[in-house]
Parts: sequence; structure tokens; C-alpha cells
Amino acid sequence: MTDVSLGMPQLPAPDYPADVRARLEADAKEVIARYPDSRSALLPLLHLVQSEEGHVTRTGMRFCADVLGLTTAEVTAVATFYTMYRRKPSGDYQVGVCTNTLCAVMGGDAIFEELKEHLGVGNNETTEDGKVTLEHIECNAACDFAPVVMVNWEFFDNQTPDSAKRLVDDLRAGRQVTPTRGAPLCTYKETARILAGFPDERPGAVEAGGGAGPASLIGLRLARGEAAPATRVVHPRGEAPQERPQPGSEHLSSHDAPQQTSASDPEHSAGPVGEEGE
Repeated sequence: MTDVSLGMPQLPAPDYPADVRARLEADAKEVIARYPDSRSALLPLLHLVQSEEGHVTRTGMRFCADVLGLTTAEVTAVATFYTMYRRKPSGDYQVGVCTNTLCAVMGGDAIFEELKEHLGVGNNETTEDGKVTLEHIECNAACDFAPVVMVNWEFFDNQTPDSAKRLVDDLRAGRQVTPTRGAPLCTYKETARILAGFPDERPGAVEAGGGAGPASLIGLRLARGEAAPATRVVHPRGEAPQERPQPGSEHLSSHDAPQQTSASDPEHSAGPVGEEGE
């Protein structure tokens, strides 16, 4: 193998210490047994090795290749494709700011820019104390609560630049931080092990509430025949908010009703050619 950046041969990845490898092999055996094809276990195994060192190392990729009978090139191709796998040391807390369209226009871009300045790091960079890695993330299906910040994939909804700065300050100071919904917060290594498919054994973690917000559930309520709540429409230029019924709950006007072609298309209103005057 050659290090392209240096143009020099790269030594094979070192193995884990014997005790660490034995422990990981026992965990890997449990993961692989869940799949009819062992290759399908690669994604959770990458989370498993990430839980060991906080990122996917060359040693971790070698381990995955060994236990699955793959080449390191095959493992590397997967590990470099998915953004949830870190390729360099990262913080105890992955702070992700959604910058997709809705969150961005609701303030996500401003939050991300202020956090970069506040923490003194750029995208995918880690603070000097090793506590926080900052990144912008893709949509996490939490648009009801935009703008959204995630810490180790737990939701912190309806954020502002000030609340987001308080959040990262609390994380760095070791103060308790509670997600808006979902399980209690844990470190990134602990999160990676859970993502590998091992149970979260912390008291109350599994029972923790959360889920979609009212806007996401409107379609479900309509499908069940339930009344949809009215949405509050805010008009520009300071006009007063108005209540608007959800689609399907209002009566159609004559303008909304389907009409015959002769009534809606002037070109066909006169009937067949030569029909008039007969």
C-alpha cells in the first residue's frame, strides 16, 4: 500500500492488543450472527470499532476485513462513503447543525457560523480540549422543530445562536445536558456501540420519549379520520396571523370544484364544428 500524499509505501496497519482483539472478536461474532450473509455486518462492525477509539482507524478496518473475509480496500470504500464514520480523532460530543433548506432559512446557517467563531473551529474540526467536534449535517427529519442541533445524534430542537452556544459551553464544562427528546446524552464512543446494535443499558434510556411533532403527524391524523389542527399562518409585512384549516378539512368553493371541459376550456365551449345553427 502507498501513501498517496507522501508518495511513500505505507506499513500494514498494526493489530489491536490481544485482549482488545479478543473482546472485539466476541462482540463481532454476536453481530455477524444476525445476518445470513456475513458481509451485511460490515456497517455495524464499523460502528463497533469506532466505539473503541472514537473513530475508524486503519487497525479497525483491518479487523473488520479479517473477521468478514474482505479486503481492506472493500472495507475502506464503505468507511469513507458514510459520514457517520470518522476517519480522524474526534470529540466526545459530535455537535451537528442542520444546514439543509428549512433549518438554514430558520436560522441554522447563523447558528453554524456563530458556533464556528465561538469554538474556534471549522467544519469537522475538534476543539483543543477534545470535547466537541462541530459539523454541518444533512436533514434529520426534524423539520417541525427547525432549526435543529444534534449532539451524538440526539435532538436539540428550536435552537438559536445563543442557546447553541450555551449548549456547547455546558458540554465542554461537563455540565449535564438534556436533549429535547429521546434518550439521555452519552459520549460518542458509547453512541457508536449502541449504533453497532448493542443494548443501551442505562436506566430509562429505552423508555425515553420523543418522536415526530404535530406538523409531521397531520397526514396520519387525516388518514385516521381525525380532525386536523389549524395552522397559524404568519403573513409578511406585519400583517396579522390568520388561522388556516388543514387541507381536507375545509369546504371547496365553486372555483375549486372540478368543471366540465366546456365550462373550463373556451376552445371547446362552442361544441362540434357546424353544430351551431342547425
